[in-house]
Amino acid sequence: MKSINFLLVLLICTNLFFAQEKIKNYQNYDFIAGNKILFEDNFSDSHDGEFPPMWKLILGQGVINKIDGEPVFVLTEGNYVKVAPRIKAKSYLDKAFTIECDYFAPFGEHGLIVFFITPDGDDSKAVRFDPYGRVFTNYFPESSELKGEHPDYDKDITGKWRHVAIAYKNGQMKCYVDQHRVLVIPDCEAIFTEVIFGGIAPVQFKNVKIANGAGMNMLDQIYKDGKFITHGILFDVNKAIIKLSSMGVLNEVAKMMKEHSDLKFSVDGHTDSDGDDKSNQKLSEQRADAVKKILVELGVDGSRLQSKGWGESKPIGKNDSPEGKANNRRVEFVKI
Repeated sequence: MKSINFLLVLLICTNLFFAQEKIKNYQNYDFIAGNKILFEDNFSDSHDGEFPPMWKLILGQGVINKIDGEPVFVLTEGNYVKVAPRIKAKSYLDKAFTIECDYFAPFGEHGLIVFFITPDGDDSKAVRFDPYGRVFTNYFPESSELKGEHPDYDKDITGKWRHVAIAYKNGQMKCYVDQHRVLVIPDCEAIFTEVIFGGIAPVQFKNVKIANGAGMNMLDQIYKDGKFITHGILFDVNKAIIKLSSMGVLNEVAKMMKEHSDLKFSVDGHTDSDGDDKSNQKLSEQRADAVKKILVELGVDGSRLQSKGWGESKPIGKNDSPEGKANNRRVEFVKI
């Protein structure tokens, strides 16, 4: 019995160590997702072997396949196969927007390309994420190629899922791979209205989120409205495990609280209406607690934080659409 207890303690300590190391690796991550969700799809409602209903095919072929138990959008045929999210508005991207997804690129394949459409319908402007975590573009400016190299690009980092993120604001585009800002395009010299995903087949991606960004920074929003709403803190499905891609928001909150000692927050968790009320209430409480715990690990005094769960009781969007549900799944930092 003593040996079993020792092994359990050792396992818990080991998991805690690796969790802390992962958080440490993201200490300089500064990506913050937009505050209004336009589109979100993890393909959970798509059927294996079929084309996902929330997407439209432009060129080539694509299908949903389950890989390691998770649904993945696989673009199977086409030299520059292209697919686009079904968003009602024709021109939906604002002056500030963010794009996120996970992609998989084994050695020898071409990776993922994100194409940006201008008001005149031109889709030639794009960024490419290759199998080594590098990011390329030869469109901004058109006279030369810009390239950003992942710190570990010369190591064997292929054959793994990578989280990629793009933040666009004031004509500048920042491209991230996992915790690294890999490429900054200082002057895109264009206005963008829509986005297309694709590349040279095969291309594999999942967990897509597109959002328009806030025009006001976090601190200004708090002093103006008394709270900051974020959709950038993400969790595993139906769990209170925070995804590492959330660290940009958490780092910013921790930094802000260290610089402004008067700030105290109630960390409020909210869910959509899927599932029963009791389960959603419990999940929102657990997620709020998890956010508070991470902030304390980042050096924030725990006495300056409270945590509350509201379940599905305070929606800010309609629960009758995927984007409405996505906007309701959120964390709020309410000034107290």
